[in-house]
Amino acid sequence: MVALATKCYVDGDARERALDSFNSLVGNEIGELSVEWTVDVREDDFLDVDLDGEDATVAANLLAESWGEIAPDHEDGETYVGTLESWDEDGWVLDVGNGNSVRIPAAELGLGTGSPSQIRDRFGVVQHTPLRFVYGETPRLADAERDRLYDWTREDGSGRVNVNSATRGEVRATVNRAGHAADIVTVERLGLLEQSIVCPESTDPPGLLASIGSYLPSELKCVLT
Repeated sequence: MVALATKCYVDGDARERALDSFNSLVGNEIGELSVEWTVDVREDDFLDVDLDGEDATVAANLLAESWGEIAPDHEDGETYVGTLESWDEDGWVLDVGNGNSVRIPAAELGLGTGSPSQIRDRFGVVQHTPLRFVYGETPRLADAERDRLYDWTREDGSGRVNVNSATRGEVRATVNRAGHAADIVTVERLGLLEQSIVCPESTDPPGLLASIGSYLPSELKCVLT
């Protein structure tokens, strides 16, 4: 079994669609291996994948590499993945599973000036986004995570619109329904229910957000370049 660092926190039909989507993603990744799997949503909303077969260990490693893994224990200096649970003037709090959390102090975000809330807005980090951190007496955001967030603000194009509470397929369908299929480059998957819509120079991210916002019961944030 492998516990993955992505959550399924929606209910009803939305949960069924999300789990169907996740099963398809798992199948695309490990379907050719000699392994069978079942997916379960834990009490803390993280996803467990139970694997059985001669390639179970290989499959678990592939899934952990793609999605990040919820670790039962943490060692100083090692890098792990948690999901953004909350934020305040003192920092960001990451859910690391099993009822535990890790606080990244404001000084250890490493993302420039501003309060933790202002930084979250500037980099468009929606709640539940998986984030890499380095564990220790004073945890910090991992260098690779800082680089990824900074890259969002430096890439060609006009920016991004980040979304939670929706699968990649649902976000694509919403963009199409709102008549903006030609106004985006792609939709990048950040987690099962967290997506990043990449906009070309011709698209205004705040305008796209306003157009699709009424279709999505989500938190949406812009990243401007």
